[in-house]
Amino acid sequence: MTDANLLVEESELGGRRPKGASRLLLLGLGVAWSLFQLWATEVGTLDPMRLRAVHLAFALALAFLAYPGRRGPKERIPLLDWALALLGVAGALYVVVDYYGITQLRGGIPSGRDVAFGTLTLLVLFLAAWRVVGPALPIIASAFVLYALTGPKGLLPFTLPPWLQLHAGSQWGQLVGQLYTTAEGIWGVPLGVSATFVFLFVLFGALLEKAGAGHFFIQVAYGLLGHFRGGPAKAAVVASALTGVVSGSSVSNVVTTGTFTIPLMKRVGYPPEKAGAVEVASSSNGQLMPPVMGAAAFIMAEFLGIPYSQLILIALVPALLAYATLFITVHIEALRLGLKGVPRSELPPLAPVLRSGAHYLLPLAYLIYALVGLRLTPERAALNTLFLMVLLILLQELWRAWRGGAGLGFGFARGVRLLVEGLEAGARGMVGIALATASAGVIVGIVTMTGIGFGLTDIVERLSGGNLVLVLILAQLTSLLLGMGLPTTANYIVMASLVVPVVLTLAEKAGYPVPPVAAHMFVFYFGIMADSTPPVALAAYAASAIAKSDFWKTAVQGFVYELRTALLAYMFFFNPKLLLLGVESPLEGVWIVLTALLGMTAFSASLVGFLHKRTNLLERAMLMGAALTLVVPGLPTDLAGLGLLAFTYLLQRVRK
Repeated sequence: MTDANLLVEESELGGRRPKGASRLLLLGLGVAWSLFQLWATEVGTLDPMRLRAVHLAFALALAFLAYPGRRGPKERIPLLDWALALLGVAGALYVVVDYYGITQLRGGIPSGRDVAFGTLTLLVLFLAAWRVVGPALPIIASAFVLYALTGPKGLLPFTLPPWLQLHAGSQWGQLVGQLYTTAEGIWGVPLGVSATFVFLFVLFGALLEKAGAGHFFIQVAYGLLGHFRGGPAKAAVVASALTGVVSGSSVSNVVTTGTFTIPLMKRVGYPPEKAGAVEVASSSNGQLMPPVMGAAAFIMAEFLGIPYSQLILIALVPALLAYATLFITVHIEALRLGLKGVPRSELPPLAPVLRSGAHYLLPLAYLIYALVGLRLTPERAALNTLFLMVLLILLQELWRAWRGGAGLGFGFARGVRLLVEGLEAGARGMVGIALATASAGVIVGIVTMTGIGFGLTDIVERLSGGNLVLVLILAQLTSLLLGMGLPTTANYIVMASLVVPVVLTLAEKAGYPVPPVAAHMFVFYFGIMADSTPPVALAAYAASAIAKSDFWKTAVQGFVYELRTALLAYMFFFNPKLLLLGVESPLEGVWIVLTALLGMTAFSASLVGFLHKRTNLLERAMLMGAALTLVVPGLPTDLAGLGLLAFTYLLQRVRK
């Protein structure tokens, strides 16, 4: 198994694969978790706090049983991990067992037993998060816990500077009561979204992948684009956009598509580092693609109080622009390198490929129709689509068995096996998300409890001098810094809780009121850049393992390609009409999208160093100037930016 596949196994499925009874237990836990979530959604009457507690109990159990410690054995489960799993389950399920006492009898005042179980749950949660998603999130959450305990009335009696000490301080029992016995901490909105919308959509992606849709999307992309100049890179962009619907993880997206695209890119002339970097950039943006976006998108809809169906429409144009610009970027690279495509004879014939997998489009089409047309809730739309997926997988395997002469019984058994594997894969893919949202809920609860956001507003205002662009740059750098250690979902939750209110407040003070969704989308985009941001850059690690390239060169080049996403975030922040907000006519919408695309093309050409021909320093500067001018909305700036781009192109045409 390659290093890249090992990385995916550890980050998505857990690195431990024991045999015998332990393996059956892990399989049973995964399938049981998925079936519980399906049942809870269908019934729809389970109390939210109880649902979240059971959801976290499954995640904690799988965290210690499926993920070995750093030096732990991968073939067996040590006694310590069994003990930690049981303690985690006990801490989470205590809320279910004594729910009436916690919520009704004690009136929000925790008993000694509540505090004991709450302390246990916090400790085990941070240990599990450390093991599965890395040390950054539990360390940050622990720092917030310590902050809540400081102050004149706190457990830690010392006082911080006045601009930061915005609360009197908490005793341990009071803090645990807030985080454990209410819906303002561990059991808050982030975990609630994980336990409802996100699980169903992750399970849908797992079943679609088990059915074979990922391979189908790759084959379609190759059949359509492989023969064009630099075709494998263009196919990688399209395939990653399509498989982003199946997989919410940039790492598994890299391995799914990169195993095919990267060797072909190298074959037609892309250097190994650039081949890996193209896959990094295209795979990282998979979470931008509606209708199934990353887990953070569902949390964003909850934070904003808008339907998810509305959010995917808002996110559609920027996502298409991100991929369209990357498509143009790889074309510019192909021109600069003088590359060709793959001969048609070596590519999969498109018509047979479409016939073999067109049925995979049915559940996707229904999901879009259910969300946008029927306006069903995300839970009901996803649940109905999952039932359709079960039927599709069974019918597909029965048809294949009948055509192959293997017998319908064999086909049915294979279909059931794929369903069981999909249920397990969906559950295992949720472990990291559940732990990240629960840990981030601790941070959100303490932000609410202490009012630290007000102090942060003062700090940012002082550092930026009230300049909105500097505020956004600080927000961008903070998000990228956090993204080096936090998964996208946790990064977004922290930024949405701490930084977005600051940005909105200072934007209003600067006389530039911004729609809240634009600020949330801004930090969401920079959070997505985490997997392509050195020095961590997990997606770059997977891509470099496949490309057999230098990790640092691959990561840096992938980050350069991803910078177009950063420019796009500034574009829709300053011109929310790119998010389809306030567009007065179709003509205005077309103009806004066209100027944004040309601005991003100029930006990419400046970074790559090629437009009609290789650019010199002056031409690169003019292209960058055109791109930055087009960030600012308005007809004068649009015409200035387009004029500068056209002048640079004409200058290259006449230059020898």
